[in-house]
Amino acid sequence: MEKSTQGRMGQVPYPKSDESGVDDPVTEENTLHCLRENQLSLSIWDSGGKESELLPLNGSLIHPLLRPFLDRVINGDCEEILEQIPKNSVDAIVTSPPYYRQREYGSAAAAIGNEENLEDYLENLECVFRKCLEVLKPTGSLFVNLGDKYEEGSLLLVPYLFAHRLTQSTGAKLINLITWVKPNPEPRQYKRRLVSSTEPIFHFVKTNEYKYFYERFCSHRDIVRQRVKGGENIGKRYLELIEQSDLTEEQKRLARSEILQAIQEVKRGEIASFRVKIRGIHSEAYGGHEGGRKSHLRSKGFTIIRMYDRAIRRDVIECPILSLKSLKHPAVYPEYLVQELLKLTTQPGDVVLDPFLGSGTTAVVAKRMGRHYIGIEINHEYCEIANERLKNTDVNPDLVEFYL
Repeated sequence: MEKSTQGRMGQVPYPKSDESGVDDPVTEENTLHCLRENQLSLSIWDSGGKESELLPLNGSLIHPLLRPFLDRVINGDCEEILEQIPKNSVDAIVTSPPYYRQREYGSAAAAIGNEENLEDYLENLECVFRKCLEVLKPTGSLFVNLGDKYEEGSLLLVPYLFAHRLTQSTGAKLINLITWVKPNPEPRQYKRRLVSSTEPIFHFVKTNEYKYFYERFCSHRDIVRQRVKGGENIGKRYLELIEQSDLTEEQKRLARSEILQAIQEVKRGEIASFRVKIRGIHSEAYGGHEGGRKSHLRSKGFTIIRMYDRAIRRDVIECPILSLKSLKHPAVYPEYLVQELLKLTTQPGDVVLDPFLGSGTTAVVAKRMGRHYIGIEINHEYCEIANERLKNTDVNPDLVEFYL
């Protein structure tokens, strides 16, 4: 995924005033003055996550002190800027920090990714993501993409050391390791190992109350999956098998009735297809539950399994690597990746943060999908690229990118 050049040193320019261009320090006094000038009723989430006053903005509840950061690309050090963002105020964080000693992102020697040893790199990452978890809402999600590194011919397992360290030190929950599969990995001439074509994306949460929209994830697969065409013969073989079975006459009558009902459901488009298991003809399902299909086989003599033709939501996202010379960035990740993660865990009006913004992909996708964004990037040139991309991005939540 896209890398930034965040370090642990540097100046922190505050968000500028839209009218004067003068640096405007983010303080409670200035923010409340801004809110009063716009005659907005406000409420506040305190650091304990308790509700007092709330500022509604585009249908989402926004912390009033977060307003000066919204929909801006901030040029500065992410650790220092994260200190200024209110705790428990961000709905989702999607990011990819610089990989350990992999690429040059135009940063100073002290920047994350240029450390002399792995322990220092992991410590620096932990410091940043501790602060990320502090600003994340109890209902929010943190997604981190991180690549691995070979040393002396052996993988260091950097992503997994990071994930273990963060969960152990913060109590964050790791609910998924999503695998990004690249159909077009960078070709290598190695003859002693296979070409790496996957990267992990870790999904962390703070509580069990995280927002989750399971059916939205990779939902285009439901649309493009080919429906089973039943034709006139659908269910005919099952009706024949029922007659050949050793079921009682009452069980056969009930089976015929339920199979005919399932056939009509297929023809009406309510289900894609169905399967029937018949006692004495088909084997019981391995590990079946009492009271479920196994119980039906024993009590009724048959069970019907309806198939709704919905794709299983697997912990895999497949999409190609992007190589865009016009963006002047060494590691631009696909918009599709960010889109699917935001579909899974956010709603329009939510706030999305990327502390390692790079050339701006997370912010671009958030804006297109009708979410607010906060982007932090230490490299001034990348900030300019991100802002230019954002200028050319329209809010269009109905526009969905997908790969087949």
